Amino acid sequence: MKLFVTMTDKFMSGSGLAAGKSWKNVVECDNGEQAETIMRNALRRPEMKHVSIRTSRPHYNAKNVLASFVTFNDLGDVWKR
Repeated sequence: MKLFVTMTDKFMSGSGLAAGKSWKNVVECDNGEQAETIMRNALRRPEMKHVSIRTSRPHYNAKNVLASFVTFNDLGDVWKR
């Protein structure tokens, strides 16, 4: 069962490509262990807010949100510890 960890990056929100928008990061995970690892690491980062695990792929309104979708395997090792 796929799980999706979502978070808002407060540092990137409102600037650059996300001018006037929120920047959402979504990580697709293959299992609960991966999702918990990503969630734990996201909660340690002060710029990440609204961190949650979802059971379905989220959809955002492109007028308000710039969303970045990646898989667990696409992430660097720092997120997988």
